[in-house]
Amino acid sequence: MKKLLLLGSISVLSVGFLSAVAVSAEQEKSTDNGYSETYKQLNLFGDVFERVRAEYVEDVSDKELIENALNGMLSSLDPHSGYLSEDRYKDMKVETSGEFGGLGIEVTMENGLVKVVSPIDDTPAFRAGIQAGDYIVKINDEAVMGLTLNDAVKLMRGKVGSTIDLMISREGEEGPLEITLVRDVIKIKSVRYRAEGNVGYIRVTTFSQNTGPGVEDAIKSLKKEIGEPLIGYVLDLRNNPGGLLQQAIEVSDMFLDKGEIVSQRGRYEEDTQRNNATPGDLTDGLPLVVLVNGGSASASEIVAGALQDHHRAIILGTQSFGKGSVQTVMPVPGNGAIRLTTARYYTPSGRSIQAKGITPDIMVEQARIESFATKRFRESDLHGALDKDKQKKEEKLPVAANDNDEAESNEVQDYQLMRAVDLLTGLSLYTRQNATTAE
Repeated sequence: MKKLLLLGSISVLSVGFLSAVAVSAEQEKSTDNGYSETYKQLNLFGDVFERVRAEYVEDVSDKELIENALNGMLSSLDPHSGYLSEDRYKDMKVETSGEFGGLGIEVTMENGLVKVVSPIDDTPAFRAGIQAGDYIVKINDEAVMGLTLNDAVKLMRGKVGSTIDLMISREGEEGPLEITLVRDVIKIKSVRYRAEGNVGYIRVTTFSQNTGPGVEDAIKSLKKEIGEPLIGYVLDLRNNPGGLLQQAIEVSDMFLDKGEIVSQRGRYEEDTQRNNATPGDLTDGLPLVVLVNGGSASASEIVAGALQDHHRAIILGTQSFGKGSVQTVMPVPGNGAIRLTTARYYTPSGRSIQAKGITPDIMVEQARIESFATKRFRESDLHGALDKDKQKKEEKLPVAANDNDEAESNEVQDYQLMRAVDLLTGLSLYTRQNATTAE
């Protein structure tokens, strides 16, 4: 009922501005509970609306004025609420289905600039090196300051194959970075997996409609591929900007046997919703490490928070983004929709993640691994050492790869993932040793 009332108020605002102007003094006097003041404010809006239509320097359609007014009202509430025109609403439904056109970045608005929440794997933005936390200050020579988020997104969208120039401000860089990208069709394969030795690695890039089934298939395939030596899993949620809440709940449930996953608490106490795990852990209780960073947001934080609170996983990486609000998309007359923040979500222990994020159990910054040539003396280097003459030439200490060894020097290693695999290996050794001692 409350949602219907809310939609009713929006529809009155969107199609009944002029009728609001005609509210009579008698009606105002007969209204109680603050409605009189509401009518006065609607009268004010109607007056301004008519003045703009009549006297603005250029002709502006009623539709454009009303859509901008709606978007201004909603976007002023918080960065995630807004009005979706018919075209934008269609785009949003396509995005959550896993394929759309664009650059491949999830963005929000902060201090008047567009902030990159996360680049999406294997997209133009990802390949161009755009990073979580970057600020977009110019789009094709047009300053972002003063634009709404929707306006900025419209500028970044375009025909597949067309180019776009972005000016990026990045922490730690002396000046702005200028990056040219080619728009492409963004096909999101939300789940990837592979064996890392005896560890099953599962990468979730976003929570779209096919994420839950994808993670389930990954777990089953890794069990079959690695077999009995399987010692645990790494769930990689880095640079995952979120997505569908229900998919986050499904993924969390795969690793939990019981207990609450997430609760949503809105304006009214009776609207509180709690989502609980169902019996059955698809990984049979094997150790789990979840990787997060500053690009992990929303649904990613729900998963990480639930697994952390239930002590089901070790969270490793850096502080997550901190988006702890729930947006409900509500269709409105005219085939558009409003995206409205309707609740905050809380982890099983009652933590709100909003503006805080998930703090990892083990803080590990992403690092670059380099080899250094060092000379260490060994026993065989000492004068007169026993059995010195028996040492073979090939047993001499190898030196680090030099610049001529391109394969070695250009190899990119994921330090955070290496730490996660090392952690699972250590846990496995510790468990086996304890089992042997008990016997």
